[in-house]
Amino acid sequence: MKGQDGAAVLQTAHAGQKPCMNCFSGCFTGENMRLDKFLKVSRLIRRRTIANEACDAGRVLLNDRPAKASATVKAGDVIEIQFGTRSMKVKVLDVRETVKKEEAENLYSII
Repeated sequence: MKGQDGAAVLQTAHAGQKPCMNCFSGCFTGENMRLDKFLKVSRLIRRRTIANEACDAGRVLLNDRPAKASATVKAGDVIEIQFGTRSMKVKVLDVRETVKKEEAENLYSII
């Protein structure tokens, strides 16, 4: 499809909203986040660099698949984190850029 100036226009499901960097996946701005950042914001992992290292080591699964730190997380996704011999599985309920410490638990539910 071409716009008025003849340049190609990307058709997405954004319907008037500003497309995000990953618009090919059909997402909307503000409803998704990098995995390493979500792990830090939700306080599942204390620091973003540690979340990055855990993803690189293959200890973080996103929807039952090993995930890179740059993977996109959205509401409804299931994250499994392996801590040594223990494992924690959570379902993402909400994605927000920042939350207070008391509200961090509202971003996920333990499965």
